[in-house]
Formats: sequence, C-alpha cells, structure tokens
Amino acid sequence: MKIRIEDREFQERIIKTQNEMKKEGLDILFAYGNEAEPQYVRYYSDYWPSFESAGVLIPAEGEAILIIGPESETFSSYVSRIKKIRKVLVFRESSEPEYPGAKLETFASVIKEASGNKPVAKIGVVGGCLVTHVIYEALLSSLPELGNPELVKADMLVAKLRADKSPAEIACLREAYRITQAAMKAVVENVYVGMTENQLKGIAMSVIYKEGGEGEAYPFWILAGKNSNQAISRCRNKVIEKGDMIQVQVGARYEGYASTMGRAIVMGKATEEQKGMIEAALAAQKAILNTAKAGVNASEVSRVHYETLKELGYDSCILYGPCHGTGLMEGEYPWIESNSDYLLEENMTFCTCIYLGDDKNEIGLRIEDGFLVTDEGTESFSDYRREVIEIDR
Repeated sequence: MKIRIEDREFQERIIKTQNEMKKEGLDILFAYGNEAEPQYVRYYSDYWPSFESAGVLIPAEGEAILIIGPESETFSSYVSRIKKIRKVLVFRESSEPEYPGAKLETFASVIKEASGNKPVAKIGVVGGCLVTHVIYEALLSSLPELGNPELVKADMLVAKLRADKSPAEIACLREAYRITQAAMKAVVENVYVGMTENQLKGIAMSVIYKEGGEGEAYPFWILAGKNSNQAISRCRNKVIEKGDMIQVQVGARYEGYASTMGRAIVMGKATEEQKGMIEAALAAQKAILNTAKAGVNASEVSRVHYETLKELGYDSCILYGPCHGTGLMEGEYPWIESNSDYLLEENMTFCTCIYLGDDKNEIGLRIEDGFLVTDEGTESFSDYRREVIEIDR
C-alpha cells in the first residue's frame, strides 16, 4: 500500500492549529505558499501550486478555505484535502494576466466567509518571508472592510506543531530517504572523469523519478574541484577532472516530504587535505548522532559538533551548523545552532548539516543525513558510505 498522509490527519492539523490560535487570540490564520516553498499550504491542504501561488485561511472556529489563483481550480480540486476552494486574482502567475470576465473572490470576501462574518480582530500571517508585495498589499487593502484587524507574525505557532512528527510523516520521510539513498548510490557507482556536474545530477534525478519520488527536494547540487568550496550553489557544466573532490548533495521529495544526503567523492586517491577534511566531518557527524536523544539540550549537540572539529583542527572551516529540522522542507524549524536552548523531543526529525570550507586549498564538502530523535538516541534515515569515497574511473 502506498505510504501517504490520510485525510483524517489533515483535519487533525487544522483542529490543533485552531486550538493554538485560541490561546494566541487569533481569529484568522493566513498561511502562504508558492511553487518553491509550498510547505505551509501543503501542510494543511496537500496542495502544491504550480505557476500560481496559494494560501490557506483557518478560522478559530469553522471550516478552512484554500485560496488559489484563477487557473488552478480543476488541479486543486483533484488534490486538495480542503474542500472549500476560492479563486483570488492576486494569487495569479507573475506575468499578471487579467482574466476579464472571470468570477473571482477578494481577500476581504474570503476572510469574511472563513470567519462566518464574525468580527475579526487579529489575523496571524504564516510565511511572511515568502509573501509577494502584491499579495501583501491586497491583504492590507482588505483590512478596512474587515474592521481593521491587527496583522501578527504567526510562523512559530505552526512551526511548533510541525516539529512533532506523526507516524505517517515519519514513514513518508523514511521513504523519501530511501529514494535519496538510491540516488546517491547511483551517483557513486556512475561518476567518471570527463562527465559534467549536470550530467551527474541527471543520473540522480532519473533514479528519484524511477523510485517514486515527486522530484528534487530542492535544487540540489553536485560541485567539482574548486566549485566544491561553495556552501550553497547550483550544478553547472563544469567537467569533472582527475583529483577533484566533489561535493554531492542529493534530495528527493515524497508525498511532500523532503530529504537530503551530502557526501564527498574524490576522483582518484585523496590528498592529505581532502582526506583530513572528510574524516573530520564524519567524526563530527558521529559525535552529533551519538549525543542527540530526547531530553538533551540542543546546545549540547552543537557543542560536541564544534569541539570535535576544534580538536581535529577544522573549527576555522565551520560556516554554521550543525543541524536543521526536516519535513515538508529540506530545512525547517527547529535549527540546532550554538545559541539554541531547548530540549530535543521524541519524534523530532533533523539533518546533520555539516559544511566545511577551506579557502586556502579551495575544497569544501557537506555531510548530510536525516535522523529521528528517539528516547534511546537517534535513528538514521540514511547511512550509505560514511567514509572517504575514492573513485578511480
């Protein structure tokens, strides 16, 4: 049977959100999403917009509404777990067609419908860092018609709910990582000197689709030679050469859930600098996975990451880290950073996100694997070839 999130769980998410809204005094919650960052909209509706953007309106009491653009009615009706769907012009595609004659709602009309025409004093906005200027202006323009309610940032309300993963979510993440690990294995087994970064990415992508993935979890990258010393990047047509260290980032999305793996591959015999950096990153990852468990303060996980790399002489190569949450996005709340101060809880899911960059030798890498926090420790979602990988081909 296909692993998926059932309709009942989507309804439970809305009810839990409404309970938290009442505690915060929110009358309406507006969650925004787009094609690149669908997380908030997909969490409540399972809808992943294409071309257009989308939103979900949740009243403190009553039925949620999915907001779409003018062209996505048939698509959204087919996939949405929220049955009440309304079209609003400003959620259209960025080229801004006008759709003359189309019957469309306004922000004010859908908010009134969601609230049951009850007074609205406070609206929580989720995904504010994603909302376009046009959509935010439309929301602001609607406020006088609604009695000028206050707008407040409400991302953390939803983030805390999402941090506690259900058994079905964990099952989806396990499947996403199974697919990603298969893609990483294909990369290692097929890479050769003379191919390009993009060609190698194509091998990974073909496996992701063959194994049942929805596509890439993010625009993942494969970076060879001097390109490897880039924390965030994109694949190019750089030809892979003998002696190159390759930073390989592969991630699949399954049923909305995103996964990622990071490995370093050396084309030939690793130099002392290449081998030392890889072994240091793997040692830091091992320390993280041996430390994390329910009840441990996140700051302790960060501390062992830093102390391990400092002891090995690589603390100057740290950019950030060492972990971020994972779920409907490859990187989501909560982060584990040096200033973190909270206790890890059972069923939280994270990635070890260990990036090391050496500007002098122009090499860099990222060691990334997903894991589940348990009462006993951690369960890794991926563990393929945690070693110095040398390929003579």
